[in-house]
Amino acid sequence: MLVVETVARIRREFFVKGKSKEIVRDLGVSRNTVRKMLRSGATAFSYERTVQPLPKLGPWARDLERPLEANERKVRRERLTMVRIYEELRGLGYRGGYDAVRRYATGWHRERSAVTAAVYVPLSSILAKPISSTGATRSYRSAG
Repeated sequence: MLVVETVARIRREFFVKGKSKEIVRDLGVSRNTVRKMLRSGATAFSYERTVQPLPKLGPWARDLERPLEANERKVRRERLTMVRIYEELRGLGYRGGYDAVRRYATGWHRERSAVTAAVYVPLSSILAKPISSTGATRSYRSAG
């Protein structure tokens, strides 16, 4: 990721020196990057991967989801750590790295929490008013 200061320095050096080869050599950025900076009016450039490839983990995704689902149902104290889940997956024959498992599990948890966050709240419970004004009884009736 190139910050605004780097972009400004590239443009400044181009107007002073006039040669992009020297800028490439001095700053250690690629020629294509320097060209892109000089031709566009943008002040910051960034790249974010949209899809994370899972070449080794792909076939093992189902085997990983089973302990993740079981882990989610357990009490917090009894849950397995990611390292332990990774070791169980290795025991089944998975030969990939821990980071791939951790990234997949993080995305899986994020997906699951987004799904469970959508809750239906009936409108009748919001419109309920207490029957007595004294508050002695806790019975409610619908306002609509």
